[in-house]
Amino acid sequence: MGRNKPPEDFGESSSIELERIKYRRGQRVKSTLVSCASLVVFAFVIYVLLSHSEGWDRVRITFFSGRHFVDALPGVFTGLLTNIKILFYAVIGVAIFGTLIAVVRTTNSAVLFPLRLFAAGYTDIMRGTPMIIVLYLVGFGIPGLRLFGRIDASLLGTVAIIMVYSAYVSEVLRAGIEAVHPSQRLAARSLGLSHSQTMRMIILPQAVRKVIPALMNDFVSMQKDVGLVSVLGAIDAVRSAQIAVAKTYNFTPYIVAGVLFIAMSLPCIRVTDWYTKKLQKREQMGVAV
Repeated sequence: MGRNKPPEDFGESSSIELERIKYRRGQRVKSTLVSCASLVVFAFVIYVLLSHSEGWDRVRITFFSGRHFVDALPGVFTGLLTNIKILFYAVIGVAIFGTLIAVVRTTNSAVLFPLRLFAAGYTDIMRGTPMIIVLYLVGFGIPGLRLFGRIDASLLGTVAIIMVYSAYVSEVLRAGIEAVHPSQRLAARSLGLSHSQTMRMIILPQAVRKVIPALMNDFVSMQKDVGLVSVLGAIDAVRSAQIAVAKTYNFTPYIVAGVLFIAMSLPCIRVTDWYTKKLQKREQMGVAV
């Protein structure tokens, strides 16, 4: 007579899975130990090279002075608030203009051909021109026209950053829009949605979701380039560090500015890495490795 298998027979698969879990845990522990040992050896080698170099004492005093670090920190931090304010408005401007350029470049309307041509030329020029040159053109060219009177250097720097990064972000968004399957657009139009409604409610949400890691990397890059507005005379973190260096003839304030920029960028970098890994796990879900 046929009988069902006893419950004990089903325990074999779970025991195999437990062995796999144990093996993976052991591999993770081994990998962690090897990584820590490698880090210690690397740090020791760097320490030996620096401590035995002939000019290390002079470099340490010039760039890593604790006293000058503490003295310069309040002024450089106050300048960093200017960078944060510029970044805030630049992000809003880039999000608006970058999206508009991406939408124009992906449209097929014959009426909008001049706009598509302008958008293509704009992105090519802005992506090929160094940021520092755009800052000089905007920061010194616009005031030279004498159309608006005196303009704050922070505002001019914000405009220059928006001009450059709108081109980069528009290309990222355009890639995301083109990655959305055409059936999504056709299905939305078959339901009676207009072109603008389809783009706003169907295409753009999916496109942004696909390119979030790339957009966050552009945001991290923008955080660093905000420091270039100092060439226009804006009293930001970099300019504050330059003022402190001119007073003390010590370069430690530049290290202070660098540390503050890293502290500002690090959370976004970690979020970008976390979200990228999350997307990779979602794509590899169900795939045996």
